[in-house]
Order: sequence, then structure tokens, then C-alpha cells
Amino acid sequence: MKLLIVNGPNLNMLGVREPDIYGRGTYADLCDRVGEVCRREGIEYEIVQSNHEGALVDAIQGAYGVCDGIVINPAAYTHTSVAILDALKAVALPAVEVHLSDVGAREPFRQVSYAGMACVKTIAGKGFDGYEEAVCYLRELLGAS
Repeated sequence: MKLLIVNGPNLNMLGVREPDIYGRGTYADLCDRVGEVCRREGIEYEIVQSNHEGALVDAIQGAYGVCDGIVINPAAYTHTSVAILDALKAVALPAVEVHLSDVGAREPFRQVSYAGMACVKTIAGKGFDGYEEAVCYLRELLGAS
């Protein structure tokens, strides 16, 4: 089983960007955590981060026929990107949307998730633990042991 882990804009600034909202862990810490979880669960994985919408679309499209599922934190593109929604729908892989913060308790514009419309589950407000929950959910969903 192989998962694509997609991270959107500004996640590369974790630990620096609004630590009271996103925590003090760095992007490298997040990648290490995802890697530990995937190795523990016997899952192959690829992690992609970009501040550019098209690069995220390309990564999602590149998962077709290669990956079994997607964990995606579209970050700010959550609320704006029909292109990411369409890419998720095009590849038709089970995807779990993850947000470090509780977007439901934040600004009104953060209440709409285009990407989430193509996801089987959304996990928000659990910090790095949300990624672990997403990986384990997909493992169960896809029947990997």
C-alpha cells in the first residue's frame, strides 16, 4: 500500500507561522512524524509540499495508478481551489483531508472546503496527530494489515 501525503501553501513555515494556531513543530518534524507512522504501519509513502496550486494538482494527478490513497492538507487552497477538488475527483482515490487547526472555529471564509467535497473524511484541530489518524483510517479503509 502506498499513500501520497500532500501539503499546501505555508506549511513549510510551520514552527514560525502563527505557532499559537499551528503549533511549534516544524515542517521537518511533521514529515518525520508522518514517516514514523507510515513505517510503523507498513505503508509506503511520498510527501509533497508546495506553495503553488498547479504543483499540488500535478502531484495529485501523478498519484493515479501509483498510490492507493491520499492524505491532503490543502491549507489555504482548501477554501479556494476547484482545481484541487477536480484533481481529487479525477484520480478517484480515497482521500482524507487534514487540518492542523480547528478550521470550524476560525474565520467564516474557512468554513467552506472545496477539497473536502472529494474526501472520504476530514480531520481538523488535532495537530500532527491528525495525520496519524488519517494514515490509519486509510489503512483500515483499504484493508492493509
